[in-house]
Amino acid sequence: MATELELRKRIRSVTNISKVTNALSAVSASKARRAEKAVRATRDYAGKAFEILNNLASQEGGNAHPLLASRNKIERTALLLITGDRGLAGAYNSNVVRLAENFVRAAETDVDMVTIGRKGRDLMIRRGYNVDASFVNLPSPPKINDILPVARLVTDDYLSGKYDQVFVAYTDFVNLAKSIPSIRQLLPLKPLDLEGLALNEYVRDTDVVAASEASYTYEPAPDQLLDIIVPRFTELQIYQALLESIASEESARFMAMQNATDNASALVDALTLERNKVRQTNITNEILDIVGGAEAMAQ
Repeated sequence: MATELELRKRIRSVTNISKVTNALSAVSASKARRAEKAVRATRDYAGKAFEILNNLASQEGGNAHPLLASRNKIERTALLLITGDRGLAGAYNSNVVRLAENFVRAAETDVDMVTIGRKGRDLMIRRGYNVDASFVNLPSPPKINDILPVARLVTDDYLSGKYDQVFVAYTDFVNLAKSIPSIRQLLPLKPLDLEGLALNEYVRDTDVVAASEASYTYEPAPDQLLDIIVPRFTELQIYQALLESIASEESARFMAMQNATDNASALVDALTLERNKVRQTNITNEILDIVGGAEAMAQ
């Protein structure tokens, strides 16, 4: 049994840890609210961009742009994996990495990894996967310009024929207590396939048929607009996936730190009870020693 001094030190240590986790919980809650606000702010823009893209693609036959054209033979695939740079976020990083590993094992082609976040990069390298490129320490909250190098890399590699298809693995934010690791196809972009879209949660109210049949007058010509809109929409999908992942990460960190704080409080209560028992035992033993000594002197 631990002594009263040892228990007092453990209580002090756990109390100090709970103060740290409580502070991290408060910071993460604030960041999660800002991240959720950023996620919701892009939905209207995403819906309208998807509507215009469908209309342009239908006018141009659906394969007028290289990023829209599917290839007959798939030989190499890229997976853009989005994780965090830091830990203390519960199972957030491990869940999306596990999903990515399952995807690679199930793939019928060679898969190269392009990672955003230090945790995903380190885990994939440690487990022997080929990490073709890595991006770390992106600003938080990110701006669209921060992901342009990522979008340009995967787009150029796709257009050059290095990859025949590109997927993105990220964590879809639902609410503060729930997030879902997901993998969506990024390239080739399939505007009429809502289910395969990384933004499907936010453009699901778009009527695909109505969008493709709507009458618009474009200036300049639709084929010239496709050259602008398709790459921009690819960037938007990556940006949205990153915002989703950041919101999920901060929510997971908030929940993890909140649970750690609650567990620390429960542990302090248990240790305090045990310390009181030890103290009471010590006091009882001292009283018995005094009484025993007094009786011995009386005899």
